[in-house]
Amino acid sequence: MNAYAYQLYELTHAALAPARFASDATRMLLKNPFNPFSHTPMGRNLAAGAEMFERVTRRYGKPAFGLDTTQADGRAIAIDEEIVWSRPFCNLLHFRRREAADGLPKLLLVAPVSGHYATLLRGTVEAFLPTHDVYITDWTDARMAPLAAGRFDLDDYVDYLVAILHEMGPGVHSVGVCQPSVPLIAAVALMEKAGDPCAPASMTLMGGPVDTRRSPTEVNKVAESRGVDWFSRNCIVTVPFPNPGFGRRVYPGFLQLSGFMAMNLDRHVNAHMEMFDHLVKGDGDSAEKHRDFYDEYLAVMDLTEEYYLQTVDVVFVRHALPKGEMTHRGERIDLGAIRKCGLMTVEGENDDISGVGQTQAAHDLCANLPASRKLHRLQKDVGHYGVFNGSRFRREIAPAMTAFHARIDALNADGKRARSA
Repeated sequence: MNAYAYQLYELTHAALAPARFASDATRMLLKNPFNPFSHTPMGRNLAAGAEMFERVTRRYGKPAFGLDTTQADGRAIAIDEEIVWSRPFCNLLHFRRREAADGLPKLLLVAPVSGHYATLLRGTVEAFLPTHDVYITDWTDARMAPLAAGRFDLDDYVDYLVAILHEMGPGVHSVGVCQPSVPLIAAVALMEKAGDPCAPASMTLMGGPVDTRRSPTEVNKVAESRGVDWFSRNCIVTVPFPNPGFGRRVYPGFLQLSGFMAMNLDRHVNAHMEMFDHLVKGDGDSAEKHRDFYDEYLAVMDLTEEYYLQTVDVVFVRHALPKGEMTHRGERIDLGAIRKCGLMTVEGENDDISGVGQTQAAHDLCANLPASRKLHRLQKDVGHYGVFNGSRFRREIAPAMTAFHARIDALNADGKRARSA
């Protein structure tokens, strides 16, 4: 990749600022109900075109979770979002009920560090708020992390998870969505091997690349065939001034996004054409759904060079975890050490990012975990995003996860009673 690609991206964004301003002003003028021209076909077409131009050329900032209430026991309960633990590359967010959450199981959602913000899991958080005391990892955009904050790689990721689990205490149910499946299962293995009382009660791995040799997708094939050196030469750039992370080497979010968009380009083009039609016809509800989705989807963050390249090498090129060769700070990750933590895996039948079987492989690797503490679910008719969000997730997957947590808690309670007898 051209060494000045990031600078060119920033320059292009800045150069288009006057055009975006003019386009937005035009849209507002033509949306004014007191403007007679806004009610004509030409006026609606111009307004729709102005909005589409502004949206296509803007930089999307980090979205807000915006989860102020949840419904439980037939009534609304207020939620406060607060940071309860913080490190340079991650904040732990707690969605705290204003009423006491005594008796609710603690749930840690480990969001992916893969180009999107943790708010991509807003629907996941929302689904569990009525039944769990929910926490989520809110990872830092590497573009915003000064060089003084130091490095962040896959080993640091595992360390962060261990520290977060210590902060939350024993009995936590953890969920790794996509990419975190590997560092989460590694952290659990290390904690169980050390006899750590804060090892989680369960972990649910959702659409994760545990063993990408199974049903390899195009994403997996590209990573394995090109190797780490190619990604280092073509995907890593330096954050330009005046960003806070000026000088840091990163895999930029805009490059990650372009790859995602290219995988389903026809679908994204058609979606924007449909939005244009909705705007012209005055179909506000359909247009708003489009805005909500793309406000989230197009908001991207940068990844540190060391984390990105180490992940490509360990997970996609060398398949170190399933081969028993993955290490953390020089110590081999032994998944055979996992004997207590419940393991649930969830896969989507139509997942084009993590193929069917890649996540399920965790069950074979955790050979010493009793069958009573394992559960696999293959969700029909969903893709990668549908594994952790959408109507099928809310209606079928989330209740199955909640039931699994209750099952593990019951097993643990029975074990404690047996030991005390």
